Amino acid sequence: MPVHDGDTLTVLQGRTQVRVRLADIDAPELRQDFGTRSRQSLAELCFRKEATLHERGRDRYGRVLAAVSCEGDDANAEQVRRGMSWVYVRYAPKDSPLYAIEADARVQRRGMWAMPAPVPPWE
Repeated sequence: MPVHDGDTLTVLQGRTQVRVRLADIDAPELRQDFGTRSRQSLAELCFRKEATLHERGRDRYGRVLAAVSCEGDDANAEQVRRGMSWVYVRYAPKDSPLYAIEADARVQRRGMWAMPAPVPPWE
């Protein structure tokens, strides 16, 4: 399963390749600080592993929006836990557990939170 960046991958459903955007998170772009590391982290979690999608619709680019579990690991939450992704406050529900996970990653200075001023991908 190809991993495009820290929040997008392609999965096989039968013989069809489906591009998937991990819901409620936003990883640094590849050219931003931690962009490549975020992609490597998602690859470590999901590459060549069986994935389960909990689909939530499609984004404006036609990608499937989903919570993704790779061999039982919640990839969305794990990317946030590792400090490799932000919670996408524009789309994540206000009661999402991802906010607490991100707050812990910030306090523990994991991943991009070790930097003095990480720049969100939407800026």
